[in-house]
Amino acid sequence: MATQSTTRTLRDVRGMRGLPWRVRIARRLGRELPPARCGVAWIPRLEVPGADGMMLLTDHYVPLKDEGRGTILVRTPYGRGFPWAHLYGVAFAEQGFHVLLQSCRGTGGSTGRWWEPFRHEAADGHATVAWLRGQDWFNGRLGMIGASYLGYVQLALADNPPPELKAAVIQVGISDPVQFVYPGGVFALTSVVSAAGAAFSGRSMLRAMQAVLRLQLRFKRTSTILPIRQACREALGTTVPYLEEFLAHEDPADDYWRQMRPDLSRWRVPTALQGGWYDAALDQTLAQYAALRANGCDVSLLIGPWSHSSAFSKDGLVRVSRGALDWMTERLAGQPAAGDEPRTPVRVQVGGVDQWRDLEAWPPREGSQAWYLNGGGRLGPAADDGDGSSSFRYDPADPTPSVGGQLTTPQAGPQDNGAIEARPDVLVFTGEPLQSPLEVLGPVRAELQLRAGTGYAHVFVRLCDVDTAGRSRNVTDGIVRLSSGATEPQAVTVPMSSTAHRFEPGHRLRVQVSGGAFPRYARNTGTGEPLATAVRLACTDIEVYHDQARPSALVLPG
Repeated sequence: MATQSTTRTLRDVRGMRGLPWRVRIARRLGRELPPARCGVAWIPRLEVPGADGMMLLTDHYVPLKDEGRGTILVRTPYGRGFPWAHLYGVAFAEQGFHVLLQSCRGTGGSTGRWWEPFRHEAADGHATVAWLRGQDWFNGRLGMIGASYLGYVQLALADNPPPELKAAVIQVGISDPVQFVYPGGVFALTSVVSAAGAAFSGRSMLRAMQAVLRLQLRFKRTSTILPIRQACREALGTTVPYLEEFLAHEDPADDYWRQMRPDLSRWRVPTALQGGWYDAALDQTLAQYAALRANGCDVSLLIGPWSHSSAFSKDGLVRVSRGALDWMTERLAGQPAAGDEPRTPVRVQVGGVDQWRDLEAWPPREGSQAWYLNGGGRLGPAADDGDGSSSFRYDPADPTPSVGGQLTTPQAGPQDNGAIEARPDVLVFTGEPLQSPLEVLGPVRAELQLRAGTGYAHVFVRLCDVDTAGRSRNVTDGIVRLSSGATEPQAVTVPMSSTAHRFEPGHRLRVQVSGGAFPRYARNTGTGEPLATAVRLACTDIEVYHDQARPSALVLPG
């Protein structure tokens, strides 16, 4: 492998070309990174050997001034064109890195079939590194970068990271597929179907985006079809084999899912994690941070006010791209990053006031405080005396709709919850106006005492910020599935996603309790039938207790 620095021209490497016109246009539309250090050329459609005799099509973006800064590998099922060619290919090659954009097997012209996502990424990743070792321009220093599934392909190498891998940047990345498909044990209908539509759309991310837009137009009509397996087929216009498998394995503890989960305990690669408070993969990003930090890994965390896709909007793109470049410059190239801005391991945006906070670790402090659900829809520091409960009926034929929250679609984020809170199937508990600011930085959960009439139900809990005008906007939420069939009172913990939010003086905390958020999550039919084939619907009466003997509470970080 080469170790010396060289200066290249277009004639030096066979097959090297000027950049495609689409990439040249995209490059002119925005500059997220510092001025280019060098020109870039392009070698398209390299045939790189994968595992099992597969051939993985790969585009090589070549820095015309090779300073030995290293190579960045991007592996994606969403094509090698827009936006990856600009965001990763040209942007990092202009800074002196070799960049490889590779299509996962069965996508973008690579051989194989895209029937088994998550199954072959470790083997194909190792095969690609083995090929790299034989390239005369590879100096033995490798980085990886990517968003969503492009993050999973990095962590798929965790069981045996190649020694050449010196840096990773995982953006809104998935590490545990079951937590994306079944958060809280509930099928994430909107996000999963949207992801499937994008993956089966063709050879480019542009086509994927077009497919998702078409899907949204017919999703409202098809999402209520029973059984849900048929709803997914009609929404997508085809049968997606792996989605059928997802529906058939609705138990998150099933070995089917365990085999897809990388063991992060051996991962020591310096890793920058980037996510968003309204990202469908937020909980996974924070779990990755906790696991890597416990390993003693060199890890940083950036969380902004973004969803799964808006991290690459104008404001997010500047922070995300610049942070990624700085990480690769320092950890991969072994050089100081541009600028002298002091940095801490953790940087998060605080909602409610739109401030950025630099921290040494996440969460920043231990401890907790409880806010109790009380009669009359009150929320306060103590539980009521005597007996008390509130109840509602969940009707899967008229499911409680979803508004905003953590999604992969443009509907994600904070939204006005007024219409939802006016429904009879949503319990609402509201605190008194705050006399002083309240900052919530860390994990949130609800500890409920309740009874589900049929024994089969979903419990959805949401924390909202009610402003001085009375408008209620969601901050964080969570959902769990009750599937035991038990009809007696029980204690139920609903983990909610972590947040960084400041409730201003005069604002009030509000907690919603309901039986679901459709179509963000599949509705619970109330019958206990298998998810994929259930066709019968049954109403479920849910009673939430709130007194000193059986208190229910919102638990915030202390």
